[in-house]
Order: sequence, then structure tokens, then C-alpha cells
Amino acid sequence: MADTKQPHLNGAYYGPSVPPPSKTFHRPGGGGGGCCFNPFSCCCSCIANCICTCICQILCTLLVIVGIVVFICWLIFRPNTVKFHVSDASLTQFNLNNNTLHYNLALNLTIRNPNKRIGIYYDAIEARAFYQGQRFSTVELQRFYQGTKRTDNLTAEFRGQNLVLLGSNEMSHYNTDRSSGTYGIDVKLYLRIRLKFWFVKSTRVKPKIDCNLKIPLSSNGTTSSGSVYESKRCDFDWR
Repeated sequence: MADTKQPHLNGAYYGPSVPPPSKTFHRPGGGGGGCCFNPFSCCCSCIANCICTCICQILCTLLVIVGIVVFICWLIFRPNTVKFHVSDASLTQFNLNNNTLHYNLALNLTIRNPNKRIGIYYDAIEARAFYQGQRFSTVELQRFYQGTKRTDNLTAEFRGQNLVLLGSNEMSHYNTDRSSGTYGIDVKLYLRIRLKFWFVKSTRVKPKIDCNLKIPLSSNGTTSSGSVYESKRCDFDWR
């Protein structure tokens, strides 16, 4: 038998040789390089951060300055709320016939400015009278300037007739008021005012005054119920 050995194999056969690992290269700016490979983007990021930091510092400084100025102004002026009273009220007619209300109401208003350094310009005063949520009359009052530590008196007169639509519950309240001789009437004052600080005048503000009144019906100076109207302080709302 012939010898089948091949001398050039020289032992066992292990397959082809493994090639060496290939080298990888990173392109500049292709990711993973950071600011070292893209200095332009790094500079932009630093500039944006600096701008944001400066803006935040400026805003914080302005807020602190505004707070200090407001606190100093409060210490100097010590503003107090103006006090409104309906010192007297006269109701001589208040009859509801066929959804038409006939009324005759007169009010004396007392306005007190307790501030020492703040004057008030009353550029507009609108008085509205309501019964059971229904407005039945509106009058314009005289505008004026009120100095510091001063009390002024105004008169509001509501007289005439107007259509008033009341539901069953409101009619029930009306019948109760008519039986008692005292009517619950709401008077609201809508103001447009300016404040005067020394020589500086503020912009117009529009506060609202709410006066919830209990007014006895009177005839010839006497009331049928024997009750007497009592002075009422109104609620001040800056809105």
C-alpha cells in the first residue's frame, strides 16, 4: 500500500490563518470628540451660558431694587384704605306694581381719607341701586379732589320708576320687607380715582364700594315700623 502522507502539511490541519484586527478611526467632529475637535460649538455654548447667567443676575437685582423701593415708599406714605359710610338714608316710596318699581331714595355718604401724605382725585363716581339683585336706578355723583386727613359728604338721590322683574323667591322677599316696613337695598359705587403722592399722580384705578343697607320706609318723617336707620360702613374692593 502506497504511502499517502503529504510532507508539506507537517502535522494536523488547523484551518486558514486569522487576519489581524482592523483599525478604526474617528473623524473630527463626528461625535465623541468634545470641544477639542469642535471649538466653535464649545465657544457658543459658553457664551449662551454666560448670557443666561447675566440675565438671571440682572433680573434678581431688579427685583431686589423694586422691593426695596416699594418698602421705602410704604414706610414714607403708610397708605390706608379710604372709609365710606352711608351716614343717613331716607326711603319715602318703594312700591312694586305690575313689575314696575316706584321709588324715592336719598342717601348721605361720608368719605374719609385717613392718609397723611396721599390725596385722592375722584374723577368719576357712579352709584347704582339694587333690589334683590336687580338694578333699578343709576346716578352720577359730583367728582372732586380730597386732600389728606379730610372727610367729605356726598348726596345720592334715586327717584323715579323702572321695570323690575322678580321671580317667585324675590317676590316672597319683597312681601316680607313690605310687611316689616324695612327694605334690603344694595348700593354700589363704581369709582375712577387717581392718587396723589406729593407732586406725582398715579394712573387711574377703579375700586368698587359695596353698601348693603336696611332702610325703613318713612312717611312725613316717621316710619311705619318704628325702626330708625343706622349708619352703615361700606366694603372697599380694589378689584
